[in-house]
Amino acid sequence: MGWRDGGKLYTQHVRRLAPHAASSGRAALLLACTAQFLVVLDVSVVNIALPSIQRTLSLSPSGLLWVTNAYALVFGGFLLLGGRLSDVYGRKLVFIAGLGLFTAASLVGGIASTAGVLVGARAFQGLGAAALAPATLTILTTTFPHGPARNRALAVWTAVSLAGGAVGNLVSGALTEYLTWRSTLLINVPIGMFCIVVAAAALAEGRPRDRVVRLDVTGAALVTTALIAVTYAVTASYSHGRRDPTAVAALVAGLVCLAAFVAVEARGAEPRLLPLRLLRTRAIWLGNLLMLLVGAGFQIPLWYFLTLYLQQVLELTPLQTGAGFVPHTLLMMLVGMRVAPWLMRHVPARTLVIVGTAIAAAGFWWQSQITVHSTYLSGVLGPAVVISIGGGLLIVPLTAVVTSGVSGPDAGAVSGLTNTAKQFGGALGLTALVALTSRHSSAKTDLVSGYAQAFAFTALILTLVAVVAFALPAQDSARPVPGSRRTNAGATGGHD
Repeated sequence: MGWRDGGKLYTQHVRRLAPHAASSGRAALLLACTAQFLVVLDVSVVNIALPSIQRTLSLSPSGLLWVTNAYALVFGGFLLLGGRLSDVYGRKLVFIAGLGLFTAASLVGGIASTAGVLVGARAFQGLGAAALAPATLTILTTTFPHGPARNRALAVWTAVSLAGGAVGNLVSGALTEYLTWRSTLLINVPIGMFCIVVAAAALAEGRPRDRVVRLDVTGAALVTTALIAVTYAVTASYSHGRRDPTAVAALVAGLVCLAAFVAVEARGAEPRLLPLRLLRTRAIWLGNLLMLLVGAGFQIPLWYFLTLYLQQVLELTPLQTGAGFVPHTLLMMLVGMRVAPWLMRHVPARTLVIVGTAIAAAGFWWQSQITVHSTYLSGVLGPAVVISIGGGLLIVPLTAVVTSGVSGPDAGAVSGLTNTAKQFGGALGLTALVALTSRHSSAKTDLVSGYAQAFAFTALILTLVAVVAFALPAQDSARPVPGSRRTNAGATGGHD
């Protein structure tokens, strides 16, 4: 057989495989995007249902916040470990296992009859999501080769991730109003089961690493336990008094776990979730501190207090409340995806962080002026525009500053640290704000006073962020992380 005949046979073989490859690619894209949609959706899908959950399960304000915090803390704490699972055990196994745990926890949460069962289910949802979210990205990067096909797949995945946050409040409002709050969790069950069946049939196995790779399960468990314990300590101090032994014990346990985590990560042997040398870089330690403080005001606390205000004071229906968050989401997406990247080509990222935070602080201060007689148009829509513009301007540049001097294997660690800081900031900030502003009376005047105070505290936190942000290094002069090689992408912060 000549080389021409061989070439013809090869071409015919490729053509026969092309439809199968295209079909496999479409299935992988569908699975990855659907699973990622569920992960992002469940960050916000219970928000509008919170008042209904509180009435059904007779939850106190301190108990209600754990319906949100349990998911955020476990998801953030185990996310970095979850990113390594696909490399060790194979993307198909991790995808199915993570989605199976997420789906089962959704079922348990949806039929929960007590607050403890619901909070536990939300925690296991977060654990499944921590394994599932990185696996979705791994599936795309291993299924689609470098080039336009992968770029298109990643663009769809990113759009779906943003859409999950955007429609979460709308979906939650519609399900809560026309069905029940339980449906906000039970909706995951048929979707998850369908994806598991499709994944078992359509996904390639994904070859695990040949050599045995140890996972830093101890580090992940310690840091997650520390985050939960410290958050619980704040909750207990609010519920029982600042000198309550339970609060003190939880705080001590959290600090001990945090110290143990530092000791584990300081050892020379691999694996490590967080190489401590990274924290010697000002852009990383200061940037993540600011990310934690920003998380304390945006998203989780904003959704929580504004949801309660819209339903308990303005007496909007769940569906109307969900629709009321559309301006926040769409405007923040538009500014974050379009305006901020364009400005970053002309204005230093640090400047955008300062300006964006200051604008957001002004928006929250405006939001704190709500009264019993305010309406959605007079008390919510205007501040929503200002808050969303500020948030869209600061998140992307702050992330760029944090990651500007990082490349190679350190990129995953810094990304995980940033996500954990954001999630923990949201959970701890919400807990602290509830502790500081909750009222024992259910009268509308007292409720509004507490919510307004929460927004005022958020404005003060963001003002502090704007001041401290002046200490951030200029993005183009951020030094490389010690021990890592810096690439052009890292030097420019990854935006061209």
